[in-house]
Amino acid sequence: MERPDHILVVDDDPELRELLTAYLTKNGFKVTAAADGRHMHAALAAVPVDLIVLDVMLPGEDGLVLCRDLRAKGPKAVPILMLTARSDETDRIVGLEMGADDYLIKPFAARELLARIRAVLRRTRMLPPNLQPAEPPRALAFGEWVLDTTARHLIDTAGTMVSLSGAEYRLLRVFLDHPQRVLSRDQLLSLTQGRELDVFDRSVDLLVSRLRQRLRDEAHEPRYIKTVRSEGYVFSAAVEARGDVR
Repeated sequence: MERPDHILVVDDDPELRELLTAYLTKNGFKVTAAADGRHMHAALAAVPVDLIVLDVMLPGEDGLVLCRDLRAKGPKAVPILMLTARSDETDRIVGLEMGADDYLIKPFAARELLARIRAVLRRTRMLPPNLQPAEPPRALAFGEWVLDTTARHLIDTAGTMVSLSGAEYRLLRVFLDHPQRVLSRDQLLSLTQGRELDVFDRSVDLLVSRLRQRLRDEAHEPRYIKTVRSEGYVFSAAVEARGDVR
């Protein structure tokens, strides 16, 4: 019998911990609950965990600090979904920059959390472990471009900044994390949007077209994103990780 995915819920609200534990268990997950960072570390040391649901507002070390520390010192492959009662976009951006895989604002429907957990797990498992991206560098350089992974925009050799939408940035990061590797449309859609490809779904092709325009990449003779017939796309340029955008 297949082992159920193990979810670690870290939240200082006992009612919410109890509710999420019962709901996720009912939906086939094994669940461990922790009230703070100390109990979270104890749980991680005791048993393997497949995903952490981590509240931002915790007593002692808050969720952002814990997320940063987990990514710096702990098992980097464990995905993290952060919860917050604040709708401030800055919190969300900081959380994602600290290494969180997704972010959900309280109050939320339990069904939405369940869908997010499944989507994050699916994205994480789309590629073999040796192809999972490591901690993001400050900048990624390729061809005439540098991608600022903090500000999430492109800079060309003349210093011109090109803004990217959230979807364009996620797609470009997938390509830059896995250059010279053919990625199917199913993989690209799941890794960037957390859902599966419908037979009539052309959203990946449209997004690739938009990203090519941002990169000034000609579709008929692309330098960066090449189409592999009946298979998907491949990012053909060499990629260099840098400590800064200069």
